[in-house]
Amino acid sequence: MTVSQADKARKFRALHEAPGAFVIANPWDAGSARLLAGLGFEALATSSGAKAGVLGRRDGKVSRDEALANARLIAEATDLPVAGDLEKGFGDDPEAAAETIRQGAAAGLVGGSIEDATGDKDRPLFDIGLATERIAAAAEAARALPFPFTLTARAEGFLRGRADLDDVIRRLQAFEKAGADVLFAPGLPDLAAVRTVCGAIGKPFNFMVGIKGRSFSKAELEAAGVKRISLATSLYRAAMTGLLNAAQEVKDKGTFTYLDSTIATPDLNAFMKA
Repeated sequence: MTVSQADKARKFRALHEAPGAFVIANPWDAGSARLLAGLGFEALATSSGAKAGVLGRRDGKVSRDEALANARLIAEATDLPVAGDLEKGFGDDPEAAAETIRQGAAAGLVGGSIEDATGDKDRPLFDIGLATERIAAAAEAARALPFPFTLTARAEGFLRGRADLDDVIRRLQAFEKAGADVLFAPGLPDLAAVRTVCGAIGKPFNFMVGIKGRSFSKAELEAAGVKRISLATSLYRAAMTGLLNAAQEVKDKGTFTYLDSTIATPDLNAFMKA
């Protein structure tokens, strides 16, 4: 790669400062990263669900070392800036979040997200005080890096059984004051909620596409005030859906019509390194 990590970080920050919204695509390995870069996406992000699937596991069942190994492969695959889905920071205390930011940067990331979900179904969210302390620690670690690492703070209520828009907004506002550069509340139910959130915060907002009935066009999201649009596991799921459908055809019918709609090997190879 010919682009330094600092240059990637500055490019990533500039995307958040430019007019309009941009899409950050989510690969799951080096090959999918190169394909997405070849299509012209300007930035990439890892996905906790996709990287878990690559390892044959469910989301949330990947260690920090495994997640960062996946992030390094993706970051080294192209010259694009890459942000990491760093889940809850792979630990509950603020220092765990901070250490994950430091290790993420060492793996080649120029941004990353920390969420307020605990991973405990009986206590799905950290209380707002601890959640904010965790973001503050992550922000302090990010500011200590020799390049502008873009920290995203996630309020997970709508994905974790706490669909309270007022609480989500309170959390996002607290995270903003704690030093987050980007704010994120996955699972918002409609464009009205998106507009309300965007109007209540002063930092760029990331919207997650990937939930049926709760995913909207780039134009609609941009009009609602969204700056960044991530695709979460949706591209990985689309690829796995293709695999599932093709394999079922072979197993159940003994036919191979799926070949009619697959990309040719030379065309796929054009995206890859020689």
